[in-house]
Amino acid sequence: MSFTKESPLVLVGAGKMGGALLAGWIANGVHPDAVVVVDPGPSSEMLAFLDEKGIRWEATTQGVPVAQALIVAVKPQLMEKVLPAIVTLVAQSTVVLSMAAGTSVETFHRHLGQETVVVRCMPNTPAQVGRGITGGYASGAISQKQQDMVNELLQAVGEFVWVDSEEQIDFVTAVSGSGPAYLFHMTECLAEAGKALGLSAEVAEKLARHTVSGAGELLHQSPESASRLRENVTSPGGTTAAALHVLMDEKRLQTLMEQAVAAAAQRAKELA
Repeated sequence: MSFTKESPLVLVGAGKMGGALLAGWIANGVHPDAVVVVDPGPSSEMLAFLDEKGIRWEATTQGVPVAQALIVAVKPQLMEKVLPAIVTLVAQSTVVLSMAAGTSVETFHRHLGQETVVVRCMPNTPAQVGRGITGGYASGAISQKQQDMVNELLQAVGEFVWVDSEEQIDFVTAVSGSGPAYLFHMTECLAEAGKALGLSAEVAEKLARHTVSGAGELLHQSPESASRLRENVTSPGGTTAAALHVLMDEKRLQTLMEQAVAAAAQRAKELA
């Protein structure tokens, strides 16, 4: 990634997601001198990281050079305040990446100009450990070189896929953006079920946590499908089969998951 001090990679918003991306970029060879972080109130941990790596930090955009890539990683409700402040960071050659759910490409164009190349992205929190998945949609003007740059930036914290329409970013949000919370809640429920059987809270939580994280790692490493991995665990007439009958009878869990994901997608539309 050919960023320089004069044509930097600029990150606006250094919270958990912005911080995860920043750590990934540095780990993957982006020179600290070629990065500028703009955030009025970074955490003490982030300030320590910036100081350790020698990364420039500014509370405002004043004096920050025009960005080669501008990553906007702030909450959606702050966008109308943030977008007018970053106009000076954008030139015709700048690629703007937005991490905010519900903030449309047109909103960026309204503030930054119709010719601005905008990529809407939806990462998820496993990016904090380099195991994220991000979906992205680009406005039509993006070049192949710019697409390659976006690929490289977002693959620094996990996998990256392009989707075909801006509407599909809402679907990415519902499936993978919000998805970790579904699995965390399932872990809570599994632990509570263990406690209901008579296990101590400590043992039930440890069993549930390591079961979910271990199964996820097996899914990550195995070439087999999720269906095949499920079948591998399930002996006919055994304990797993008895549990799956409860979850899969009349597609109980599938129906519930479809309803949950649809609710998340609808909320993403409403935010827009």
